[in-house]
Amino acid sequence: MKTLYILVLTLIYLNVVNAQEWIDINTRPQNTDLFCVKFVDSLTGFAVCSKGTILKTTNGGIDWTIQKFSRSIDFQSIDFFDKNTGYAVCNDKIMKTTNGGTSWTSLYINPGYWNSVFFTNTNTGYVVGDYGIIMKTINGGTSWTSQYSGLTNLYSVYFTDTNIGYAVGKKGTILKTKNGGFQWNSQTSGTSSHLRSVYFTNPNTGYVVGEDGTILKTTNGGTLWTLQTSGTISWLNSVYFTDSNTGYVVGEDGTILKTTNGGTLWTLQTSGTISWLNSVYFTDSNTGYVVGFDGIILKTTNGGTNWIKLSWGNLNDLYSTYFSDIKTGYTVGNKGIILKTTNGGILWKSQNSGTSTCLYSVYFSDSNLGYAVGENGTILRTTNGGNEWINKISGTSYDLRSIVSISKNGISRGYAVGYRGLILKTTDSGNVWNIQNSGIQKDLYSVFFTDTSTGYIVGDSGTILKTIDGGENWVLQNSGTIYCLFSVFFTDPNNGYAVGDSGIILKTINGGLTWNMDIWSSFRLYSVYFPNPDIGYAVGCGEIELKTINKGKSWKGYGSIYGICLRSVFLTDSNTGCAVGDDFVIEITIDGGLGIKDISSNVNNIVVYPNPSTDKITIDIQNTSDLKNTFITIYNLQGQLLLQQPVIQQKTELSIINFPSGVYLVKILGNENMLVTKFVKE
Repeated sequence: MKTLYILVLTLIYLNVVNAQEWIDINTRPQNTDLFCVKFVDSLTGFAVCSKGTILKTTNGGIDWTIQKFSRSIDFQSIDFFDKNTGYAVCNDKIMKTTNGGTSWTSLYINPGYWNSVFFTNTNTGYVVGDYGIIMKTINGGTSWTSQYSGLTNLYSVYFTDTNIGYAVGKKGTILKTKNGGFQWNSQTSGTSSHLRSVYFTNPNTGYVVGEDGTILKTTNGGTLWTLQTSGTISWLNSVYFTDSNTGYVVGEDGTILKTTNGGTLWTLQTSGTISWLNSVYFTDSNTGYVVGFDGIILKTTNGGTNWIKLSWGNLNDLYSTYFSDIKTGYTVGNKGIILKTTNGGILWKSQNSGTSTCLYSVYFSDSNLGYAVGENGTILRTTNGGNEWINKISGTSYDLRSIVSISKNGISRGYAVGYRGLILKTTDSGNVWNIQNSGIQKDLYSVFFTDTSTGYIVGDSGTILKTIDGGENWVLQNSGTIYCLFSVFFTDPNNGYAVGDSGIILKTINGGLTWNMDIWSSFRLYSVYFPNPDIGYAVGCGEIELKTINKGKSWKGYGSIYGICLRSVFLTDSNTGCAVGDDFVIEITIDGGLGIKDISSNVNNIVVYPNPSTDKITIDIQNTSDLKNTFITIYNLQGQLLLQQPVIQQKTELSIINFPSGVYLVKILGNENMLVTKFVKE
């Protein structure tokens, strides 16, 4: 497994109504399909994605800030006329920014589907979409007029000047206008293949690419289009030329083609991926970017001879997280992924699990001894903090959904539960696992022990099992519900909680003899955790996060519009914790919602003074000799990037006079380090 570093910085705070909000800043986009990439200069670029996401980089792709909208939005195209003014289109909206992507406003809403946007100047722009719709604005998007409406979907639009433009689409459609879109005329493409992208190197010479490896070229403004030999039958989705001779085409299965003679010969390049590639853009003759499905971002600095992966693409869903101390934690998920952090969740490094099966649960008995369980009876064990994972014989092919371990006299006893009432037990630190009799055939999802003898299991149809003899016998308890239960947690021998379908939260105050039911959310809850008897958290679908500070008598929560599922939550103390979930989401809190604390393990390497300040600050990066490719970034607590600039010397003075009063985060990102601290603007 390739080594992968994921930088995740997330803070949690309470707003004026005490509704808990988690803010995610993930600098390496994952598990979202990227459809279009554009750069406004050598460092500043944007990419638009599925699931309501717009990305921005100001350091040539090293770091990306993420803006999220409704997950029902699939952005298809983006265009910037200058560094501040840009437009993005999606399935039913045209959106605009005037501050370099810090915020976006909706300009036009239509039940159609927009596929491409192109602006010839600050005010004049065009969008094309399904059913042959072409819209034009001459006032920066304030109003739009319909220019053309046919029956054929249009996928790309390009103008060579203010009057002459082209649009391409299904079944070989090529349209041309000579009068700024007032009239569009069909051209003969000579093909019935769907056409996905159009680009012109000068007013006469242009290229169109599409289905079945189609590449068309014209040298007379589209009067005649000639089919070129691409050497592939793959879908081709995007074309870009850096000069009259040198061009690039990208498409399905990681296809990248290059020509150095105006398309006479196209050469297949090594992309290093099999992901579907959707868009290509170059900032100069050597430096280019490609984006595609599953979050893939590629960069070349030598004209395509080599492509570097800025994002490894889809790492799928995460199902469980566990911390052995306040800094050291683990996360497991789909395709056998295991991640480890040693600085409280800021930086994660992938470990070699030795398996590609899905892992559902992770648990550590101490700093070295840990377990992970998953599909097909998989049980992994490490005795050196995850440096090596060994696959142990479980004796079953049923999926295992949860594991817990209790140590006594130097020996770790462990329990794993799974489908069809399966319960496994080890009494020798995970070397040998034996099947126990649960007495039921229900799927079991979570196990928790309050001591070496007393434990609880929850599962399908409201199932709650209890043992008081270390698992020799399990007794079915009356949960009072038929809802599926996914997680159980006890704060002491008497007080316990279980959560599940339809936002159900069960509580017992007598060791499970009776359970009281409350419903705090309409979303399914997957995980519950209490760092102390009073404070607890529960997470689930809809990116729902609930918190109680009074033993579960009342819960406050925040539900995201993004709609993902958070699968697991873990707190190392009342302030510090982590939640993980679908779409490779990792969130951390370092204050329990009560205020900001320094979170970097090497925060002493940054000094910010004066702090607090009213007008300016000095950032002193200490104990760092190599400042090459190092950037300072400042965020507010909403995750918005407010400032980013390269580091020239050890001490940097910045004006903050225009910042509103509040707390801000400073991140220093370099070749081999990432430092984080905070300052207060009064």
